[in-house]
Amino acid sequence: MLATIFWTVTTVAVLVSWWRDSDLTKKALQTSWRSLMALVPKVLGMIALVGLVLALVPQEVLTRLFTFKGVGGFALVSLVGAVVTMPAPIAFPLAGSLLGMGAAPAALAAFITTLTMVGIVSAPIEVSYFGVRFTLLRQSLSFVAAILIGLLMGVFL
Repeated sequence: MLATIFWTVTTVAVLVSWWRDSDLTKKALQTSWRSLMALVPKVLGMIALVGLVLALVPQEVLTRLFTFKGVGGFALVSLVGAVVTMPAPIAFPLAGSLLGMGAAPAALAAFITTLTMVGIVSAPIEVSYFGVRFTLLRQSLSFVAAILIGLLMGVFL
């Protein structure tokens, strides 16, 4: 439903733009197409790398990783989440499975937050669009926020 609304509004906006200035709209569509084609290989490469890592890591290793106790285990799962990077629709079911395996809720919260907010694997793509300074600042702040969220979840759960 939401996708239909999105595509309808987008189509109407492009048609109105075309009606007002077809040359400018054509240039804008060509520019956006080139940007999309430049981004696709990078995104596919990132997805392939994440999939490869997840396919190669045995479930027993994941179970051991998420049953570490204390600050060391908390920091370790946060770092793993920051490196791996995956979208929320994949991350949340993974969290449910890990919780079922006995993972601590605080560690899971930090892991899922770093997994979705921090992206060391995707950082080169971000740098190419936003620059090194912005990427480092955003990644650092996201990592700190993820740690705080994990700690707060540990307090409340």
